[in-house]
Amino acid sequence: MPNQTSDDARQAGLTQGSIIKPLVLFALPLLGSSLIQQLYNTVDIIFIGQLLGKEAAAAVGASSLLVASMVAFFTGASIGSNVLAARFFGSKQHGELQAVVSMAFMVSIAGGLALTLTGYGLAPLFLRWLNVPDAIYGLALEYLRIYIASLTSMAGYNIGAGVLRGLGDSRSPMIYQLIGGIVNIAANGLFIGWFHWGVQGSALATLFSQSLAAVLVFRRLAFLDQPYCLTIRAIRLKVHTLRSIMRIGVPAGIQAMLVTLSNLIVQNHINLLGIDSIAAFTAYFKVELFIYLPIVAIGQANITFTSQNIGACKPNRAIRGTRASIALGLGVAAVSSITALVFCQQAFRLFTKDTAVIGIGTQIAMNVFPWYFMYVFLEILAAFIRGSGKNLEPTLIILVNMCLIRPIYVMIISHMAPGAVAIAWVYPITWLTTSVCMGLYYLKLRKKW
Repeated sequence: MPNQTSDDARQAGLTQGSIIKPLVLFALPLLGSSLIQQLYNTVDIIFIGQLLGKEAAAAVGASSLLVASMVAFFTGASIGSNVLAARFFGSKQHGELQAVVSMAFMVSIAGGLALTLTGYGLAPLFLRWLNVPDAIYGLALEYLRIYIASLTSMAGYNIGAGVLRGLGDSRSPMIYQLIGGIVNIAANGLFIGWFHWGVQGSALATLFSQSLAAVLVFRRLAFLDQPYCLTIRAIRLKVHTLRSIMRIGVPAGIQAMLVTLSNLIVQNHINLLGIDSIAAFTAYFKVELFIYLPIVAIGQANITFTSQNIGACKPNRAIRGTRASIALGLGVAAVSSITALVFCQQAFRLFTKDTAVIGIGTQIAMNVFPWYFMYVFLEILAAFIRGSGKNLEPTLIILVNMCLIRPIYVMIISHMAPGAVAIAWVYPITWLTTSVCMGLYYLKLRKKW
């Protein structure tokens, strides 16, 4: 268990000394956690695609963005606990920090249960709205309803991990996700390959593995050798702390959910293109994670870096950290994009054996991956703004671009030139517009400081 010395060392590593090294060391476990968390659904797709066929893979893929929208809410909401924990840790306000730990536990459990119950009841309505083909509707509903049962565990893991990262510990959440990921692989092999439970078995594997990861995160918080550890007697409603977490976390959560829901409009039009295109986009969204997740990890590291330095009254260091994060992100995006393009077809073959699906997916990647560098500016600048305590502004910028411009483009292009590649262009176009808006606000905020 960590002691006071190790906690102080982590804090000093983010608020003193070099910038690039602590950012990289902090971001690497974040990347590992994200890769492992994505491994859950990716393993589902691989097992289903290889053992059950493209119809089953399309059934899972047809509802994947719906599941992602619910998960995205808690991932975004975890920013609230992350920012506050980092700020109070940086300023050494241990009493306030324990309140954040306790409220994070309450919010994740209560919110996760509410979303699970709501999602289970509305699952058929959502699938019909998404124009899921009748041929795969039954399979999609079976998978989705069981997967929704794991949302409480996903909420617990993400929000609890947000607190740990705010304390400077990005390693423990990664280890717990790794344990859960190994369980998920084993359970998929057992439930699908041995028991022949089909898509239901894959969803159950996710439920068991995510629940294990959530339990381990809160166990870590409970066994911290610090005055701000999670204890039963400290778990009570604290309106001021709850309001602070919600003020930062809820806008970020709603933004993440609405952005993903805007992608449901994209998914709606994709589903009209047929099973091959659905399967191709399902595989594409997994292949692009090789580029996307490292950028997100650097952004998450910059949120904690900025928050701790703001708490330590070092805004200029926070600005320098953002510049370093952008440079690091651009380098990572360049390497990962080129690598993904070189090995594009091999990557798609992990998810399907169908040559038509691989061909469509490769065309999408060739048109989108070269523009991924624009996403770096979007992610890093938004991370800095949120880490400084301003969450409404980046939320509004992203909502306008992702939830207004994106659906308008898709509806227009679907009438003018329908096709998988034409629809995929919505992503680089909105990355560009969002990055420009975020950059303008960042310059205004930096000048004020």
